[in-house]
Amino acid sequence: MTTPKILLVDDTKLFLELEKSFLKLSPVQVLSASSGEEALEIARKEHPDLIFMDITMPGMGGIACCSALKADSMLRAIPVIMVSSHGKEEDLEMCRKAGCNDYLTKPIDRRLFLEKARFFLDAIERRDVRVTCETLVTFTANGVSRSGVSADLS
Repeated sequence: MTTPKILLVDDTKLFLELEKSFLKLSPVQVLSASSGEEALEIARKEHPDLIFMDITMPGMGGIACCSALKADSMLRAIPVIMVSSHGKEEDLEMCRKAGCNDYLTKPIDRRLFLEKARFFLDAIERRDVRVTCETLVTFTANGVSRSGVSADLS
């Protein structure tokens, strides 16, 4: 079984690093691009299983890149989740027309990002690693004082 590939596209390094950090627990290969042109080049070479792409970038923006991906018979099946700084209805409509599969707004919520990714890829882990926790407890039940250990409570 091959490792799934996710392409993250944003001209702002901070957002790329944030999205990469969301995927750190998932057994996926993360690719990144900082422009629509670079994203198309990587998509043609690597055939990612999922793409998260910013709408607004210098040069070829996310809408134009998504349209180009969906027009290419070799790439059109790749799910594209568009990411917008504004969340305006016009952005959402442009994304739909470009053929994107889903939509997120910044600031990106980790839980929602992973939920949307998991819809397209089963390999996405949505939870953080659980830490084992034990603590001594004392309680009274029916007038009798008792003590014990509480373990791994959520």
